[in-house]
Amino acid sequence: MVSVASLTIRAATPDDLPACLALDLSYETDYVWQIDVRGDESGAIQIGLRTARLPRLMRVAYPRAAELLSAAIGWERNLGGVLVAEKNGSVCGYLLLRFEPERSAASIVELGIDAPFRRQKIGTALLNAAYAQAQANGLRHLSVETQTKNYPAICFCQRNGLVFCGYNDLYFANGDVALFFGQTVR
Repeated sequence: MVSVASLTIRAATPDDLPACLALDLSYETDYVWQIDVRGDESGAIQIGLRTARLPRLMRVAYPRAAELLSAAIGWERNLGGVLVAEKNGSVCGYLLLRFEPERSAASIVELGIDAPFRRQKIGTALLNAAYAQAQANGLRHLSVETQTKNYPAICFCQRNGLVFCGYNDLYFANGDVALFFGQTVR
């Protein structure tokens, strides 16, 4: 458990599930990352990424997998689990973490902060707690997945020292592309 002023980061319990599912994780963005993949006759593949401004502000529903969150609460520590952030006794965010010891990696599958609590370093506190868990379990890599259109999350990853390390087409249930950002755990 981590506690800073009125913020507490702790392992989730089954009683936290309704509060986590009630959080407003939608976001607004006026930028997206566009991926351009080109092949040539020699078999070479060239991939380009660029930030593109949208013609107007877009409101996006977070592609939360309620079943995944429900199943994850109560996982054994060596499989990962769910961390919750509480501020003044109320759940204001959560992080779903999956450990993959065979790859010496930890993956942040979901990281969500309730809309009224954003820009208060709660996401950074959750990320730091996940990093500490990965480190305590002897894992070498921590990654975060997000949508190409979740520009606020992309900026969050970059501000927190994670670097782009890959993508996957049609990764999310809604057909969105996933971007992966990661860092070495030392």
